[in-house]
Amino acid sequence: MIIKLKHMKKKTLAILIVLTGFLISCSQPGEKVPNDAQASSDTGHFQNPVLGGDYPDPSIVRVGSDFYMTHSSFDYYPGLLVWHSTDLINWKRISHALHEYVGSVWAPDLIKHQDTYYIYFPAGGTNWVVTAESPEGPWSDPVDLNLPGFIDPGHVVDDEGNRFLYLSKGYIIKLTDDGLATEGDPVHNYDGWEFPESWSTECFCLESPKSTVKDGYYHLIVAEGGTAGPATSHMVVSARSKSPYGPFENSPYNPIVHTESRNERWWSQGHGTLVDDVDGNWWILYHGYEKHFHTLGRQTLMLPVEWTEDDWFRVPEGVNSSDEIPIPSGEKSEKAIGLSDDFSGDELGLQWQFFKLYEPSRVALDGGALVLRGEGNSFDESSPLLVNSSDKKYEVHVEYTLDEGVTAGLCLFYNEQGNMRIAVNSERFTVYNQKNAKIREENRLGDHGFLRILNDGNEVSFYFSADGEDWERVERTIEASGFHHNVFGEFLSLRAGIYAFGEGQVRFDNFVYKTL
Repeated sequence: MIIKLKHMKKKTLAILIVLTGFLISCSQPGEKVPNDAQASSDTGHFQNPVLGGDYPDPSIVRVGSDFYMTHSSFDYYPGLLVWHSTDLINWKRISHALHEYVGSVWAPDLIKHQDTYYIYFPAGGTNWVVTAESPEGPWSDPVDLNLPGFIDPGHVVDDEGNRFLYLSKGYIIKLTDDGLATEGDPVHNYDGWEFPESWSTECFCLESPKSTVKDGYYHLIVAEGGTAGPATSHMVVSARSKSPYGPFENSPYNPIVHTESRNERWWSQGHGTLVDDVDGNWWILYHGYEKHFHTLGRQTLMLPVEWTEDDWFRVPEGVNSSDEIPIPSGEKSEKAIGLSDDFSGDELGLQWQFFKLYEPSRVALDGGALVLRGEGNSFDESSPLLVNSSDKKYEVHVEYTLDEGVTAGLCLFYNEQGNMRIAVNSERFTVYNQKNAKIREENRLGDHGFLRILNDGNEVSFYFSADGEDWERVERTIEASGFHHNVFGEFLSLRAGIYAFGEGQVRFDNFVYKTL
């Protein structure tokens, strides 16, 4: 294979990537493939994903040697989780930017303009913005931009300091100087890139515009093909212009990122954002489903980018998302605290989110325990408290103490129609697949015990215990591979969590999420 790159340094890098990718392809069946980016001090490489679990539509900004990133948060609240890194590989949660329910939050754009951070995002049929002086917050209340009919706003500034938002369907609208309102009406400025009709996609779906301004060009990076559906649906497409209003010329390297075959590990790859590191190397962050594990949602992936002599960008030839890839420049960053929680803090950990019914008043931290007040008279009326499961094989378990009249449980939850759970009340343990009670066991433990769920590659089993050591299995395994968007809609993922409904409250101690 011959690889032509602009500089010898990049040529050497690309060849190294190709060789390491070949070695991986020759690995023996059954070898462990990490499900979040693994950086090795010996080899200096990482393997996708950089964020395992449902972290789609990444938007990233570099400020000095610091990187900040956020994603679509849909109906999980508090929303717009913000991450920090110094190496693009290890990420730490630092804040939630949205604490008021405004609807399902789709593809945001995180930017810094002058001394203020902004996140523009669509939700509830319009578009919004929140601001902060620091990515760690506090973030402002959401401001309605009164911009219905479009999704996925992308911020851009021209060479005179004017501010704009790129919008879905190939539109642009001017912003006021403070970035908190729009001026005039949206103007159509881009028709997209026409991919071959023979390609298997979900739709044309011109959306997710992001901007990179470099060397006199406004580079527009968009998604096409639909974000789910067939393996080859999604893609990253690029065009450039000398003006934010166009006319735009499509890149000769389109699609920049695309799944070409369902034999690949990563499916429906698309929705890219460019960023450079401290040494001037460029990267594209985007998302994709892992083959056979749509239950994990769209995970955050990353590839190197090179700039050609005629000022286009592309992924180097022969570099694939399943390769081992040399790590970016930058001081190694602290990695996020895991999903387990001993509830010893003063506030609920950033790994936790409610689903739709956002009621933080239901939660109290008391002496190293989480006290969750029951809500409604059934599971459907109670919002579970969830973490973003990130592995193909994992288990969760938790200790509980019940009030009389309340039902508590441990769940794997996609949405109201797609979920499975083990419930306990004063009378029985019950395992549910969606709304159907599959099996019941008499509660011989009283008001205190332990619950456990084991997810072994989408085969899910349920357990209870008196002491958290000797487990009794509820005799029913649920096959969970179909709990994803192509079946249930809403672009979500299968997440682990706790819940409570009925009269009274539940005391949860030491929630453990363990990768197997």
